[in-house]
Amino acid sequence: MPSGVAMEAAARRRQLPGAAGGPGGAFVQARPGSVKAEETERTAPFHLDLWFYFTLQNWVLDFGRPIAMLVFPLQWFPLNKPSVGDYFHMAYNVITPFLLLKLIERSPRTLPRSIIYVSIITFIMGASIHLVGDSVNHRLLFSGYQHHLSVRENPIIKNLKPETLIDSFELLYYYDEYLGHSMWYLVTEGQIFILFIFTFFAMLALVLHQKRRRLFLDSNGLFLFSSFALTLSLVALWVAWLWNDPVLRKKYPGVIYVPEPWAFYTLHVSSQH
Repeated sequence: MPSGVAMEAAARRRQLPGAAGGPGGAFVQARPGSVKAEETERTAPFHLDLWFYFTLQNWVLDFGRPIAMLVFPLQWFPLNKPSVGDYFHMAYNVITPFLLLKLIERSPRTLPRSIIYVSIITFIMGASIHLVGDSVNHRLLFSGYQHHLSVRENPIIKNLKPETLIDSFELLYYYDEYLGHSMWYLVTEGQIFILFIFTFFAMLALVLHQKRRRLFLDSNGLFLFSSFALTLSLVALWVAWLWNDPVLRKKYPGVIYVPEPWAFYTLHVSSQH
């Protein structure tokens, strides 16, 4: 009967991991015989709209934040009020979790709901911590703060009285660059680069393991994995370019050396103007 055939076909589709695509089911199974890998991939549609919005809002709202703050006149956004970059960050903190949830909705296989909720809440909390810390640190630029120096070495900080105020600024820096970034999963800066490397190689190990079972990345999984690989390549070029910079080497000692863009800006760009 046609209905029995349809039910059997639906059952077979449910047995194929990642048959409908999405980050939670990013693998499709290539079966020998009449079904080719190209035909199997058609069952995993590429979420062009969501990936486009992800890319656009990251470039505009995240990467464009400091640029917008420097371009717009200071008179429009006084130092005791949020900057235009802060408003970009606020929009990012709302749009990104929404896109993540929409991406999870389209995945046929997801993690337990409790894990998803905790992850999204952690992401929002980390991004919000970073919003406050980053806002203050960026506004300090207009007072002469130099990001290529440590907090205690900064000319506008080291002479503060009482000295316990310096501890408060170091706490602010910790919330911004360490705790905020870690909870936000922003992993391409030196403070938490180990987390990025661990995540990337964990993904690589999973891909290789699933390949042995004839499970291959669908278009969405391939896009995500490629973006991580491209990020690692760009970070490697950034590090190689600044490898012998003595000032940044002092600011970022140790094996993990990934200078922050703001440190490069205050050292090599703003100092020349």
